Amino acid sequence: MEYKVNSGIWGSMFGVPDIVADNFLKLASGEQIKVLLYLLRNSGKMCSAQEISMNTGVPVQQAADAVIFWQQANILTQQDIPAVQPQSIMTPPPVPQPSPAPVPQPSPVPVTQQKVQTEPAVNTAPPKPEHKRQNLDPSQIAGIMRDSVDIAELFKITESMIGSLNHTFQNLLIWMYDYLGLKKEVIIVLISHCKSIDKTNPSYIEKVAADWAENEINDLDRAQTEVQRIAVTHDFTGRIMRMFEMTRRPTGKQAEFIEQWRNDGYSDELIHFAYEKTIEQINKLSFDYINKILVSWRDSGYTTVQNVRDAESDYKKRKNAPKKAGTDPDIEKYKVLINKF
Repeated sequence: MEYKVNSGIWGSMFGVPDIVADNFLKLASGEQIKVLLYLLRNSGKMCSAQEISMNTGVPVQQAADAVIFWQQANILTQQDIPAVQPQSIMTPPPVPQPSPAPVPQPSPVPVTQQKVQTEPAVNTAPPKPEHKRQNLDPSQIAGIMRDSVDIAELFKITESMIGSLNHTFQNLLIWMYDYLGLKKEVIIVLISHCKSIDKTNPSYIEKVAADWAENEINDLDRAQTEVQRIAVTHDFTGRIMRMFEMTRRPTGKQAEFIEQWRNDGYSDELIHFAYEKTIEQINKLSFDYINKILVSWRDSGYTTVQNVRDAESDYKKRKNAPKKAGTDPDIEKYKVLINKF
């Protein structure tokens, strides 16, 4: 189906830069496009952030962020946009410049420039252990998308999974691909996993991505195996939480115990029995106490609840049986074996 513009309804007009249609219809959000159109339409007019918000339906803070976005993209300069009230959005943000703003430095600028020129491009980012993300401006992001088919596809697939990508998320995807060196398909698996557990905020994804890079999880098989491991752990943790009647997520130390129990192969039934014994003995939830019980049972060769019940029954029989001359049932030793903790 073809569409034709109805030019009969045109009245006065205002211009929109070609670069907006060429590069930013995909990159910018709907809110950012709205703010830009309003600012262009009202060029020269005094308007506040509240007014922009009222006339575009964009929240005040998002309107402020949108102006900064277009300034960083060099679509707007402070002379191009309407003046605003001091409390609103026009506090000038840092605009990308060919050289940093003059700040007193202990060493002269030429030395710094010489150092940057001698380092490989990949090392111009902050040190990897800190895993800090770069902050590319919209023009840089648009250029990267034009030059990299992988990045363009990554943006498209991620957007189909989680919706429109804001500036922070766009930077995050490029950082994972360019700086961490994760492959496109690995990043897609990572994003899909985070989406499945409803954790798509950039800070969480950044943490997972850094962990994967650190552990060299950078091919499709290893990524899928890691996602499966996380899913199993998550399911096991959920069962433990229900079993222990927990109303909050386990602490870091508690999570270590849970992971240890899963790796040791304790059954849900045996863990629940140890939990019941703990409540009977100390009347509170203690992961350390439960772990000591489980380790004691394992060292004694008891792998099922029935094993433990049989041992307890045998202990009671030995305890109640009359002592015979010349025999030593060694009851106290047996008691220690059952209750080392």
